[in-house]
Amino acid sequence: MRRTTAGLALIVSGVLLTGCGGGDDGGAEGKSAPSASGSEEPGGGAGGGGAGEGGEVVREVTLEVQGTGKTQIAYAADGNRTEQVTLPWKKTVELSLTKAEQEVGVLVSVVPGSVPGDDGMLRPAPCTITVDGEKVDDNQDGKDVLGCKHKVK
Repeated sequence: MRRTTAGLALIVSGVLLTGCGGGDDGGAEGKSAPSASGSEEPGGGAGGGGAGEGGEVVREVTLEVQGTGKTQIAYAADGNRTEQVTLPWKKTVELSLTKAEQEVGVLVSVVPGSVPGDDGMLRPAPCTITVDGEKVDDNQDGKDVLGCKHKVK
């Protein structure tokens, strides 16, 4: 149990530090997500928000964690937060992206806590990130211990 707690603390710290930084070029994410290549172009995309004043674009971002029971999650979407939640859990936010943010992207992420698997062993809860109705990342039903992350452009 200590290893699980220490591992979760390490992952949460990494996510929070990554969310605060801005130097990630997006090319070293280490996993292939369906739209991680950036098919969400500014002002376009499936159901993407239109350009507002100053060239801003609004994106609807949904973070989800599946499973049953209670667990702790860390997420970054409209700020960095850690919460004890009852599963399944879902959070939808609207992000207004400036022209600069559309160029470099804004990192959103969710790191789910552990839940018992079918074999009784603890494993990360399944998570997904959806942008404007299109799934852009998942943790392969809990197989990726790093959770879910995506740069919204």
